[in-house]
Amino acid sequence: MCLDTLYKILYNEGHREGVLTPRLRRKKMKSVRQLTISALLIAMGIIIPMVMPRVTVPPASFTLASHVPVFIAMFFSPAMAVLVSLGTAFGFFLSSTPIIALRALSHVVFAVIGAIYLQKRPTTVLSQPKFQLFNVWIAILHSAVELVVVSVFFLMGNMPDTYYDQGYLYSVFLLMGIGGIIHSLVDYNIAYFLAKSLSKHFDIPVFKAAKKAEVTEDTKARLA
Repeated sequence: MCLDTLYKILYNEGHREGVLTPRLRRKKMKSVRQLTISALLIAMGIIIPMVMPRVTVPPASFTLASHVPVFIAMFFSPAMAVLVSLGTAFGFFLSSTPIIALRALSHVVFAVIGAIYLQKRPTTVLSQPKFQLFNVWIAILHSAVELVVVSVFFLMGNMPDTYYDQGYLYSVFLLMGIGGIIHSLVDYNIAYFLAKSLSKHFDIPVFKAAKKAEVTEDTKARLA
């Protein structure tokens, strides 16, 4: 079942035709669509770490595509980015260790900042150099916030012994910090590829706004 069909079914459930005005109907449809996509991304965010391959560099490990759902949400809106970040964090609070859950919760910081930036400058996604520069900036912010969380647990003595055997500089700063930047860069490129492909068939706000801005610029250039 395609995504459009799914959220149309959810929207029509319990509503009779003609009860809502066209404007309210469109607004309601948009809200249901956003909630449906958010729920799917949250589910993906919880499932991916369970099924995707991991790159292990003792004592750390990195799960491929674990950040992709949050990154995709950033192409929709700041609100969806926050919702998906909080949803996945809540899932990890129920099913995983506190440090993993708090690292997931820290994603709210880069997710909302990045989503706001993309909302204001959607044409970033049309240029590979601009997007990759944005990707690096987000990766540094992403890794820095997670590094704070991990450092607190390290200083409190709540990390596995292998981290202390290797020392803070290697096991936390180098592996979690620099390794986290590389992990973020890879995941955001995966998310970008998926979102760009999906934008050809579905309305993804940032890509839609970028294409509209591009058409406007082309029109102005022809009229100049």
